Amino acid sequence: IKNNFFNQAQYCFENINGSCHKTSWSSGIRITLYVVLGFLTILTLGGNLMVMISIAYFKQLHSPTNILLASLACADFCLGLTVLPFSSIRSVETCWYFGETFCRFHSCLDASFCYSSIFHLCFISVDRYVAVTDPLIYPLKFTVPVSGMFIAIAWIFSLVYSFSVVFTGANDKGIQELVNALSCVGSCQLVFNKTWVVVSALLYLIPFFTMIALYSKIFAVAKRQARMIEMMSNNIQSFGNYSDRGRKRERKAAKTLGIAAIAFLVCWSPFFISVIIDAFLNFITPPLLFDIMIWFTYSNSAINPLIYSLFYPWFRKAMKVIVSFKMLRLDCSTMNLFPN
Repeated sequence: IKNNFFNQAQYCFENINGSCHKTSWSSGIRITLYVVLGFLTILTLGGNLMVMISIAYFKQLHSPTNILLASLACADFCLGLTVLPFSSIRSVETCWYFGETFCRFHSCLDASFCYSSIFHLCFISVDRYVAVTDPLIYPLKFTVPVSGMFIAIAWIFSLVYSFSVVFTGANDKGIQELVNALSCVGSCQLVFNKTWVVVSALLYLIPFFTMIALYSKIFAVAKRQARMIEMMSNNIQSFGNYSDRGRKRERKAAKTLGIAAIAFLVCWSPFFISVIIDAFLNFITPPLLFDIMIWFTYSNSAINPLIYSLFYPWFRKAMKVIVSFKMLRLDCSTMNLFPN
């Protein structure tokens, strides 16, 4: 029965001493894995490309908030374009065939785009918090230069942090013996010492708790506004059934914001918990389980355009225009995308 799923383990490089073991999956398993991972990659590329084209093309969408959304989509698109194809081959073949130098470069891009995505999500929560809690002065506080500053911070810090830590060798300083014991020819999994694991975890936890705190306050404001609408509906009959609509609005706000926070938590928490445990317990996580958790983090880049864009009517309308090639009309970029 076991041979129906995978054959006997082989080596990544048969003629090289110290080569990693290779798990030779059956053809059915390999095809299934390539289809699933390929679909996730295409979804990441297609969804985020659609967001970037929509915001760049339609003049009505040229706002500070949407610029942040476009930059977030760019980070996720770059991940799907430069990282996911090689990660797919590594996951299915259980070997790295692209050399040690490119392994480090690939890992740097991986970390850079993922951290950039995290920071963008955090800055978007800041934008929405200001918009909801201070709507009158929001246009003065959150301008295009402010949005550009957030984008610059997200990109520059992510790239500088990832490349400096990995290419200086700071990530495995002090644990060379353990790294040598775990390493083999054909693997591409960077090991981080306890110091950098804690730093990396903080770079995840701080944005996450910031998002939770801000979204909680946004939900509280939405709830208070729904109650005010309900009070108004009880006093003014001409407003109609505002009570029901207020409750629906409250539920919709809770659902949208809840999906964003939960998706971020579900996709990223298993990976960072595993990384922290491994650093303090000598890397006990099985490679297959660790690889699955990595793909969970990647999936957040495919989910982002669904959560932050597909819930908006203007994006659905823009997507229909793009897919139907109506955008080739000269006057299409100025069309009204917002419902009356």
